[in-house]
Amino acid sequence: MNREDNVYSAYVQILKEELVPAMGCTEPIALAYAAARAREVLGEVPDRVLVEASGSIIKNVKSVIVPNTDHLKGIPAAAAAGIIAGKADKELEVISEVSDGEIQQMRAFLEKTEIKVVHVDNGITFDIIVTVYKGKDHAKVRIANYHTNIVLIEKNGEKLLEIPVEGEKEEGLTDRSVLNMESIWDFVQSLDIEDVRDVLDQQIAYNTAISDEGLKGDYGANIGSVLLDTYGDDIKTRAKAKAAAGSDARMNGCELPVVINSGSGNQGITCSVPVVEYARELASGEDKMYRALALSNLVAIHQKTGIGRLSAYCGAVSAGAAAGAGIAYLCSGGYEEVIHTVVNALAIVSGIVCDGAKASCAAKIASSVDAGILGYYMYKNGQQFYGGDGIVTKGVEATIKNVGRLGKEGMRETNEEIIKIMVEE
Repeated sequence: MNREDNVYSAYVQILKEELVPAMGCTEPIALAYAAARAREVLGEVPDRVLVEASGSIIKNVKSVIVPNTDHLKGIPAAAAAGIIAGKADKELEVISEVSDGEIQQMRAFLEKTEIKVVHVDNGITFDIIVTVYKGKDHAKVRIANYHTNIVLIEKNGEKLLEIPVEGEKEEGLTDRSVLNMESIWDFVQSLDIEDVRDVLDQQIAYNTAISDEGLKGDYGANIGSVLLDTYGDDIKTRAKAKAAAGSDARMNGCELPVVINSGSGNQGITCSVPVVEYARELASGEDKMYRALALSNLVAIHQKTGIGRLSAYCGAVSAGAAAGAGIAYLCSGGYEEVIHTVVNALAIVSGIVCDGAKASCAAKIASSVDAGILGYYMYKNGQQFYGGDGIVTKGVEATIKNVGRLGKEGMRETNEEIIKIMVEE
């Protein structure tokens, strides 16, 4: 593959679109972003707020702590944070700069302001509509299909921006259908590191920093520390523990940013931190580490393209399999080792469901990274899962397609049932 090829350019652009910084769990941050923008359009602090959200948004915002709020959690907290302290031009870092005074204002706002939350189903998985009111005035902002995709801005009934929402099409992003394992492998071999150095440097810096903080602090269930205390600090355990620690930190109020993948900080951590840890352990060198990270990130994005941004299928599974691919490459594996690692990993943990963002995500990440590592060592030792073994079929692309079908179509009812369970609590 040459740098002049359209596919090469598309892959570089996909990495730049997906590997962006975010503070906190991305669904409450997207909600805060919509609320901040709505407040800007209204021009003043509202006295009433309506949040309409799809079930998957409700599921992913319900239980997670919103950063820079002094441990507030849930949809009203995310909306209040955006309204009081949000800077909409910072997008997924919308509440990265919050003063102590603003935190107190958030609490006062939550106490005195009606914030109504309504579950809506407009036929898409990712849907946030925030309407803010002040007297006779109101402003509305809608985000659809991905975290920064504002498709409607309205004030007092006048539409200032309206972009048609055509199903779950991701308008404005590079077509992900160009991704396939063979081309990803070709791209990684041909890659001029300078084309992606900035995004990968930021991913390494941010995601390892929050991982280290997770191990130092007391966050969530402290899965990383439990793993290290129980199983020792060999490279396989460290790879799992450090990824889990980063998740525990960001799910439980840590105010450090992460670089996301497929719209998810947990997935960004999962497909990068284990790869960086292995590269350092093996003294792979900078060039090989960057190529392994490009491989892992693109493999994760490729899998998630068929599943969608939000699903009842745990995104850590895709990212863990992708991390396994990066690790296989660092261990001198070739294309066959990489694709069989992915298939093996998916066969092991594709049954993990997503029941929203919260502390147990860290444990699911540890299990998914473990599956990625085991998937590689299985193939290295002459073992693999074959076509006909459950959802595994002949060929890596066919298996990834099956997983996409499982996650997007097969688990729709599962997702609805999970949401009902969570809402009824």
